[in-house]
Amino acid sequence: MAARRPDGMNRVLTVGLVAATVLTAVVAGRLGFALHDRHETEQRRQDILAAARQSALNFTSLDYRHYDRDSANVLKGATGDFKKQFTAQTAQLTKLVAQNKSVSEGQVLDAGIVRSDAHSGRVLVVADSKVTNTAVPQGEARTYRLQLDLVYRGGRWLTSDVEFVG
Repeated sequence: MAARRPDGMNRVLTVGLVAATVLTAVVAGRLGFALHDRHETEQRRQDILAAARQSALNFTSLDYRHYDRDSANVLKGATGDFKKQFTAQTAQLTKLVAQNKSVSEGQVLDAGIVRSDAHSGRVLVVADSKVTNTAVPQGEARTYRLQLDLVYRGGRWLTSDVEFVG
């Protein structure tokens, strides 16, 4: 026959088990939220880098034979001052690019985030391009170091500013 525990001991064990269960649930919940936040942060960083890389590629890949399409690609990923400036220069650039039969084939070599939050980011991009035109028909290699500022608008990361650096 098993020995019976006093009622006080059963209550202590029950309270102890309930407290341990609650504590375990709280710790598991906090770890789950932390993991979720880390995943969201990493996903945001990847989205910012992808948008910056695409923007830099579009910006360094322009061909006089389909400049309307290429410049439209740049503008699709643009907003704010950068979009206004690029739009204002498009007519002049279209003539210049056609006149010189310019073709620039860009390639993004590397990109890194300088800073980011849920609404904005700054990315440094290193890109190369091979540029051919009437002055350099055999082509000339160019390297660009760009600083791109991006903002999150309408569910997308858009380039709001581009600066040549270094």
